[in-house]
Amino acid sequence: MKIYVAGSLNMDLVIRAPYMPENGVTISGEGFLTNPGGKGANQAAAVGKLGGSVCMVGCVGDAFGNELRAALQGYGVDVTFVERTPGVSSGIAVIVVVDGDNRIILDAGANARVSRELIDRAFASAEAGDYLVTQLEIARDITAYALRRAREKGMITLLNPTPAVELESEIFSNCDYFVVNQSEAEFYTGIYPEDEASARRCARTLMERGVQNVLITLGAAGSVCISGGSYYRAESIKVQAVDTTAAGDTYVGAFVTRLSEGADIEAAMCFASKAAAITVTRMGAQQSIPMRKEVE
Repeated sequence: MKIYVAGSLNMDLVIRAPYMPENGVTISGEGFLTNPGGKGANQAAAVGKLGGSVCMVGCVGDAFGNELRAALQGYGVDVTFVERTPGVSSGIAVIVVVDGDNRIILDAGANARVSRELIDRAFASAEAGDYLVTQLEIARDITAYALRRAREKGMITLLNPTPAVELESEIFSNCDYFVVNQSEAEFYTGIYPEDEASARRCARTLMERGVQNVLITLGAAGSVCISGGSYYRAESIKVQAVDTTAAGDTYVGAFVTRLSEGADIEAAMCFASKAAAITVTRMGAQQSIPMRKEVE
C-alpha cells in the first residue's frame, strides 16, 4: 500500500545551547546546523528510510526549495507533488536545543500555499487501502479537505494534530488514527493521560467526536493505543537523548509503515518505539531518522 503525506516542508535552523536564555539575555551557542525538516517531510522521510512506499504532497519556496526536495528524494520519497512556489520562502523552523529538549518557532512560508487542486492531483492515482498521513502545519481547511477526499477514496487516514488548535467536527470524523502526545491529548480532551485509566478517558472523549483509534505517545513512558475495546501499550527504549527533534515524526512514520505492510497495531507500535529511540540519540531532524536495518 502507498502512503501519502500531505504536510509541511521546512528548513530547520538548529542551535544547541547550555540553557534557555531569559528575555534580553544573549548567550553563546554550542553548535549550529541546518537540516531539512517540517513535520510532513520528516514523516515522509521516516517512511522512506524505513522501507515504505511514500509520496510527499506539499509546497516549497525560493529559499531552500531545491535542498528540501533533494533531501526527500535521497530517502526514496516520491516528490512529484512537491510544488515550487515562487516569490516566497520555504517554511522555516528555528530550533533551540537544551539538554536534549527543544523549543521551536515556525514560519509557514510556502506551506501556506498548499491547495485543494494539489491534493486532488496527488490523490488521482490513490487507491482504497492506501494511507494518508497529515498534520496541522499547512492550512487547516486544506488538512480537512485532504482527510475528506482520502475518506471518499477509501484510504486509511492518520492525523497528527500539531500544532494543537481547535478542530472542526469533520476532521475528527474523517480520522482513522489520531496520534497525539500527552500535552496535545490534554488540549483536545481536557484530560492529561498519565496512566491507563486517564488514557482511556482521553480516547473515549475523542471517539465520541468521531475518531476511530487513538494513539498517545508518552515520551520515556512509551505509548498506548485504544482501538475499539482494546488497549495496547508499547514500552519505550531507554537511551541517552541528545535531541528530541523528529522523534514524534519518526514514530508516526514508522507506525504507518508497518501498518501498510500488514502488521497489527501492537507490532507497529513496538517498531515505532525502536525507531524513535534511535532518532533521539542523534542531532537534527531527517538525518537523525534511522534506516530499516538499524531498527530490525
